[in-house]
Amino acid sequence: MLEGVLKEVEAGREWCVNVLKDMVSIPTVNPPGEHYGEFADLASQILRSIGMDVRVLEVPKDLVLKHYPECVEHPRYVVLGRAGRGGPVVQFNGHYDVVPPGGGWSRNPFSPTVSGGRLYGRGSVDMKGGIAASLLAVKSFLASINSFKGSVEVALVPDEEIGGRTGTGYLLNSGVSSPNYVVIGEPSGVNNIWIGHKGAVWAYVDIYGRQAHASTPWTGVNAFEYMVKIAGEFMKSYKPVVEGRRSSYKYSGGVGDRAVVTIGGDVRGGAKVNVVPGYYSFSIDRRVIPEEDVDSVEGELRDFINSLKGKFREVKVGLRVVNKFPPVVTSTNSGLVRVAAEAVRGITNSTPELTVCVGGLDMWYYSVRGVEVVAYGPGPVSNAHIADEFVSLKEVEEVAKVYATILYKLLTS
Repeated sequence: MLEGVLKEVEAGREWCVNVLKDMVSIPTVNPPGEHYGEFADLASQILRSIGMDVRVLEVPKDLVLKHYPECVEHPRYVVLGRAGRGGPVVQFNGHYDVVPPGGGWSRNPFSPTVSGGRLYGRGSVDMKGGIAASLLAVKSFLASINSFKGSVEVALVPDEEIGGRTGTGYLLNSGVSSPNYVVIGEPSGVNNIWIGHKGAVWAYVDIYGRQAHASTPWTGVNAFEYMVKIAGEFMKSYKPVVEGRRSSYKYSGGVGDRAVVTIGGDVRGGAKVNVVPGYYSFSIDRRVIPEEDVDSVEGELRDFINSLKGKFREVKVGLRVVNKFPPVVTSTNSGLVRVAAEAVRGITNSTPELTVCVGGLDMWYYSVRGVEVVAYGPGPVSNAHIADEFVSLKEVEEVAKVYATILYKLLTS
């Protein structure tokens, strides 16, 4: 019976490419969250056409205002397709928001083109290719298997690119979905399964001096000058300690096992060329390995800031945390990881790597609730967010077969 499902996947190859083209053609750019309603309409039509019941959730505006106030005038939608009844519930999660295209493209980023076995366009690999693979897998499974235990869901969510609190976070907090097993279609590549990801603490160091006229700088306190000094203390005394910490897990690409910190990705302040700046701030992006705890890392940052206050008494210095999420790892002994690895071996004839993603994903929303979750989808991952982004259509089909195999093993055996 599995062979029949896989043949259905092969038969749906052209259908899948057309669906992917349609999705990439909708510029769901985030921020601020453009054309989300258009995508939700398309996704709803597709899900119904493959035999799923569909529910569309509009994210409350006050929740968007709380977490992403700059996006509040752009409605967000979660699209949930479901087939079957009862448990276990196997869910495929995919985020449909994409980063802005930026410059350097040799083609229109939202007019998808196919060339050399690749589909080009913004969001093709991160991660509408994974969504298309899940739709093809579910379509093939439902067309081939008349009776199965439990349920299959497809959850299409916004806002992963800005933290996911109004996407996957809202879906789970709303209580409309309580899956047992989740596969997130992020572009891990066909021979790699992400069993976890690093956590993060994002913060700003705020420096308050005293504004003055630039012709009389001695009457003010230059916040920029002190920002430079404080950032230097981070680079000299904090960064080496953090990056000396190593994780025992295996990471994709063979690197990335360190705890790391990036300073100054965003710098704010100043008023005018002839004004002594009274305020400046710089950002801190602290990536947290699974052996660490995000609350402890936040405390560590606050302790470091407090240690500098006595050294720079002329200014007021504070730490403002704007986002944090924990590192998570799904046990390699979990049922989902074992089934996913077996499925990959069966389709690709190779044993997949089980690694931790160096970036952050929506996995943690499920993991903290005790849900077994992995991330696995078509790549190559190195194409995410770049100009001339593309996805391998061969990998889309292979991943669809892996997804279909996972469904078969979890819901029919």
